[in-house]
Amino acid sequence: MDHVSYPYFTGNPEKKRTDLGVGLPVSRRGALTAPEKYRVRPELVDAVNVALTLGQPLLVTGEPGTGKTQLAYYLAYELNLGAPLKFETKSTTVARDLFYQYDTVGRFQAAQMGGATQGAALGQRRGAVDYIEYQALGKAILFANAPGHYQAATPGDFQHPGQRRSLVLIDEIDKAPRDVPNDILNEIEGMYFKVPELGNLELQAEPAYAPVVVITSNSEKSLPAPFLRRCTYFHMPAPSEQELREIVSLRLEAFDSTSPLLTDALKVMEQIQLPRNGFERKPGTSELLNWLLVLMDRGYRVDDHLRRKTDWIDPCVTALFKLQNDQSKARKLLPQLSFDG
Repeated sequence: MDHVSYPYFTGNPEKKRTDLGVGLPVSRRGALTAPEKYRVRPELVDAVNVALTLGQPLLVTGEPGTGKTQLAYYLAYELNLGAPLKFETKSTTVARDLFYQYDTVGRFQAAQMGGATQGAALGQRRGAVDYIEYQALGKAILFANAPGHYQAATPGDFQHPGQRRSLVLIDEIDKAPRDVPNDILNEIEGMYFKVPELGNLELQAEPAYAPVVVITSNSEKSLPAPFLRRCTYFHMPAPSEQELREIVSLRLEAFDSTSPLLTDALKVMEQIQLPRNGFERKPGTSELLNWLLVLMDRGYRVDDHLRRKTDWIDPCVTALFKLQNDQSKARKLLPQLSFDG
């Protein structure tokens, strides 16, 4: 199948496409997130090994776009633990949500219609279990036991892959209410949880298969001290220029660390980061990679320069900046940037 070239969208109704969109480009995101191309800092290696030795969660903080989430995918890849079981934290998250969710409304409606199991205590538990949906940490604890070990806690449609160790990613825990980290202190330390809807049944991971837990946060300041004491902590700093060169050359194979296009793009990034320019949400590594992908799609070669050109500015603004005020500032600043010095 032939793919059309850039621009894919023209804003001209007379150029309406006739191929039902099948010629549009396939997403390039896979090239930017492949775990085997993750760049690991030496000091991060030490932090991961400390967490594994102590059996503690690894808490990783840092600015957005510094690679916190991708670390979990790389760690699962290198340790051969399969795809991470990911829990995406929300402002409405409660502690139970990390382990399971219970469909109270569905259970009530079934009872009203006579569909809930009645009678013996075991029958009541089996009726309740059908309204449980296990989440990342709950699944990992069940997977750490042989299939059927917790039969009374297993819904009929639950897929158990066989006893295995898993990696759990609890992403952006700072979004949760402050009491959530405190409410899971003992459960994460002991790798267990209780299910009140099943007569307070306790489920615990077999120690040899206890999950590896990675927790990310944009700021350690919002996390309570007792929670921090139970974690191995690592702060992911913003990458240096040389590290960015290495990351780009790993993720985008057309580049090497000295490509002129990359050098000019990094000069743009350097000047954007200057405090005097006043950007509220400064772009990170992922935004840089996105911008370079767009430039390549527009016909730029790795040995091209940005200086004395202006057609890179619009894709730069839309790829790098996520706030209206920042985009407005960028449209004024970028044409004036100097690539010398």
